[in-house]
Amino acid sequence: MNTAAHNLPPPLLALYPALRSLSLEQLAELGQAMSARELPAGTQLFTEHQDCMGFPLLLAGTIKVVKSTATGREMLLYRVEPGGSCIISSSCLLGHTPYSARGIAETPLSLLLLPIAMFERLVADNALFRDFVFHLFAERIAELMQLVEEVAFHRLDQRLAKLLLARGETIRATHQTLAEELGSVREIVSRLLKGFAVQGLVRLGREQITVTDPTGLQQLAENSR
Repeated sequence: MNTAAHNLPPPLLALYPALRSLSLEQLAELGQAMSARELPAGTQLFTEHQDCMGFPLLLAGTIKVVKSTATGREMLLYRVEPGGSCIISSSCLLGHTPYSARGIAETPLSLLLLPIAMFERLVADNALFRDFVFHLFAERIAELMQLVEEVAFHRLDQRLAKLLLARGETIRATHQTLAEELGSVREIVSRLLKGFAVQGLVRLGREQITVTDPTGLQQLAENSR
């Protein structure tokens, strides 16, 4: 890395290669404008109706973005991983609107916050950075459309079976966490899991679920009746 970028954390340009196209002056400005933030799991990064603070560049950890209802239920919209983009932040910055969901540190985080003025300048003047933002925007919109389809057209037991299969043989998660991912409530998810256990599809433990019959769980996930 050149001396102009000496203030930038080493993983940044590897995770966000679009930034490699910046000039020496821009890299130096980037290094001066941003500092790494180390945040513990559970930290709330932003809330609904809050003004946007900047564009997060995630170096380590996972952010979950959730939407809450008036009754207190939550649905996981998506996760942001290192090298990824938060489209809620992108849309707020591009549309000059407040946040429309909540961002929470799912694990300990290391991130940088790109200032609003610099984000706007890069989107306007740097084709590679602009392509990066809109490419990830398109990917995330496709994921959200799939989520809408799942919620609208698939039964909850099918969606739960699919979620368990995607997590592997052993799932370390609370029933509340799974409910949030499915946009449901803990009581319903617990009842479905107990039913799965009775059928021999899973084995339930303390904050742990073991898939014992993946074939049967796959058949349930694909059953459209």
